[in-house]
Amino acid sequence: MNRLTLLIFATAALAGCSTLPRDGPSNRTITSAADRDAETTFSLVDLTYEQSERIRLAPPVFAGSFASASERAVTDVINIGDTLSISVLEPGGSLFGGGGGGGAGPATPGMGPTAAAGNLPSLVVDRDGAISVPYAGQVSVVGLTPREAARAIRTALRGQVINPQVIVAIAQSPLNGVTVYGSVNTPGRVPVVAGANSMIDIIAAAGGAAGPPENIIVTLTRSGRSVTAPLSRVFAEPAEDIPLVRGDQLNLVSRPRRYSSFGALGAVTLTEMPTGDTTLTGALSALGGLDNGSANARAVLVFRFERPDIARSIGVNLPETRKGVPVIYRLDLEDPTGFFIANNFLIQAEDVIYVPRADSAELRKFFEFVQSITRIIYDVSVTSALGNN
Repeated sequence: MNRLTLLIFATAALAGCSTLPRDGPSNRTITSAADRDAETTFSLVDLTYEQSERIRLAPPVFAGSFASASERAVTDVINIGDTLSISVLEPGGSLFGGGGGGGAGPATPGMGPTAAAGNLPSLVVDRDGAISVPYAGQVSVVGLTPREAARAIRTALRGQVINPQVIVAIAQSPLNGVTVYGSVNTPGRVPVVAGANSMIDIIAAAGGAAGPPENIIVTLTRSGRSVTAPLSRVFAEPAEDIPLVRGDQLNLVSRPRRYSSFGALGAVTLTEMPTGDTTLTGALSALGGLDNGSANARAVLVFRFERPDIARSIGVNLPETRKGVPVIYRLDLEDPTGFFIANNFLIQAEDVIYVPRADSAELRKFFEFVQSITRIIYDVSVTSALGNN
């Protein structure tokens, strides 16, 4: 109920800011608001190149890792319901060759002048995990590799055939697969094949992800346990591209990365981020740049909930919320060095880019917008902490 109440308050607070137009607070208003330490819930940071480089080079932090779920499992194990292809090579060819009932084959090089190969009809592993082999009877093969199954059949044929050579292959294996669904082009069950059973292999066999890797979140479910991590991490770190085993499930969920913009810009919109990195320069270009007639280029602002470790590294000591530390980065594009900084500063999902007008008439709206968002987040964080004690 406490969280529901906070959500209602959050909605009401945002509704009060729903009239945020192209205009907004002036640079002076935001500065004075950030200076009121007793009241503010965010930090105003004048962005330097050193800070932008520190933010850009910070190693990514992910909640999950597939590397912990890696296991060296055999992919070509025979299961109940598998269809096996079996060939028996015998020197005399009396049973499986020219004189036998298994389907005669041609003489086989290396087996002598009377050697012959017999291909048995396709055999399906029954519910007891066995197959019925002529002259050998029931042979248990479930849980064995094809090579081990061939050895078991050869042992069962002793006394019936002199020195038989047996070859076993898995023709079909309904259970030896991984289920892939969600944001993939061809969802369904993908067979697990030895040598091509990594996560990237399986996703590729399902037609590939239906979207940029940066926008895809992958959940691997195995034996009732689930691990979640971004697909981009699987591509970037070889240790995350783990081999999959039969029975695994992969759920790919698309979560587009977007940033918001308003103020004296060419476009006031919610923009979807492309594949790869998006710098502040690239974001401003995609928005049509600053409004030449009214924009205050000395105060290009980016609001985000920053990672606590990054916030501390740039000298911000505000208490963190469940979403991070609320920070407004300010950049002066009238200073020539500002363009170098903007080209090095990376935009992140859920960032808010705002450029005030030089003589804004609605001085407090951006400040009220940020204050309402951050204060609600702080309140929810405190409530969650009390609820867990």
